[in-house]
Amino acid sequence: MPEARPATEPHRVRVGVHADHRVGRVDDRVFSGFLEHMGRAVYGGVFDPGSPHADGQGYRSDVVEELRSLRPAMVRYPGGNFVSAYRWRDGIGPPETRPRRPEFAWRSIETNRFGLHEFMGLCDRIGSEPMLAVNLGTAGPAEAAELLEYTNLPPGTAVADERVAHGRRDPWRVRVWCLGNEMDGPWQAGHVPAATYAERARVAAALMKGLDPTIETVVCGSSTWWLPTWLDWDRIVLEHCWDEVDYVATHRYSGNHDGDTRSFLAEGVVIDEHLEGYRGLLGYLRARRRSRHLVHVAFDEWNVWYRETNPDGGWREAPPLLEEVYTLEDALVCAQYLHAFIRHADLVRIACLAQLVNVIAPLLVRPEGVLTQAIAWPFRMLRAAGGAEALRPVVVAPEMATRRGDVPVGDAVAVRGDDGRVLVSIVLRDPDRDAELQVALEAFGPLRLADAFVLTGDPRDANTWEAPRRVVPRPLEVDVVSGPAERTELRARLPGPSHAVVALEPAGPTTGSR
Repeated sequence: MPEARPATEPHRVRVGVHADHRVGRVDDRVFSGFLEHMGRAVYGGVFDPGSPHADGQGYRSDVVEELRSLRPAMVRYPGGNFVSAYRWRDGIGPPETRPRRPEFAWRSIETNRFGLHEFMGLCDRIGSEPMLAVNLGTAGPAEAAELLEYTNLPPGTAVADERVAHGRRDPWRVRVWCLGNEMDGPWQAGHVPAATYAERARVAAALMKGLDPTIETVVCGSSTWWLPTWLDWDRIVLEHCWDEVDYVATHRYSGNHDGDTRSFLAEGVVIDEHLEGYRGLLGYLRARRRSRHLVHVAFDEWNVWYRETNPDGGWREAPPLLEEVYTLEDALVCAQYLHAFIRHADLVRIACLAQLVNVIAPLLVRPEGVLTQAIAWPFRMLRAAGGAEALRPVVVAPEMATRRGDVPVGDAVAVRGDDGRVLVSIVLRDPDRDAELQVALEAFGPLRLADAFVLTGDPRDANTWEAPRRVVPRPLEVDVVSGPAERTELRARLPGPSHAVVALEPAGPTTGSR
């Protein structure tokens, strides 16, 4: 156990970052999102033709504006569990002729007023790339290949000409394709054993890449750690279709079920363990096959989710489902997810915050407006890390006792952009004590402070419609000292608990503070 200190004495947290200690480039698609036909994510969320905020095509312009500011690199669609019983042709053609269907996954009524063309229009509006999932639960490889023909091939074939007839001549050239969703889960429509799914996915990938060799495919891996098939499912699937796929999908949702804030704020340790399991598995499979082909991780569902747990729509249209209200401690766990993805930049190439609007989401929508939840802020604060080079910092910090064992009170990552800007991000996990932070930056050349913000408060604080700015980043005072041999030192006092991001830019030799 760490030595006890008086509660009033701050922790001492030291972080060392060297410019040459590189991990790999942070794929911009690590900052992606997820939109599923579930609850009010689509209808009453991004799409609401009857709203006074709707534009001429039915999109909520205020929601579009907020999503544009969030800047998700990609948006995964249409599911999720929804996709495993979805007929993609239901969502094309004149909206007034599209069929109403009972929706299997969430026991809702799907009107299909929002389909493939509408989703592509949303991506255009918010500046995101589409990431499409195909139904490999109740449909199969042939239907998946037809969907790719519809979206990616030029006019001149039967299915591509359907797209032209529906008003879109140029193909969308969708690059990333999910081969089903959570097929390891007994709750999934069309759930089958791993070997059966693997063969289905292998054929689908081969057909789809035969039509468009430029695409990337994501095979379903383990959707949750508590299933008995955890990682063994992934092994079986990848042994069948290693050469046909580019990513293995994994999912994780975190929650403070016991009301233990200290242990909840240690969640980043478990996320790292989750990813190290995949590093070992993928390395083993590649070595065993003597393969030069690389398969990376697509962490295409992640978030905090535990308070709202009844996803039964009662056979209604767009029922309110899983509209979680997020607190500061939830946001700090989300920051640690992003830290883990950055720390494993050579492994994780795609990650999708699930979801984007209303359903376990950073944005809540009412008829009168949009509320930005606490979990939106770590995503925004770290968004500039996309495309930068991840570095490997050394963190020296005391430990705190949790149900997960003794864990460091500080968690940190750092990145360097092509323009020389350096971003350092720190989460202080201890909810009861501040920390004196010292960051030593070596071999970067002279740096000066560009920005510094901290997200802090009571762990249970949340943004509400009555108090929408209770949990927002505030300026952080940072002392910056330039030392010898291209060394720059940062000093700041971090309140506990908190998430702080400090940005620096190249400069002449200066000494200053903010």
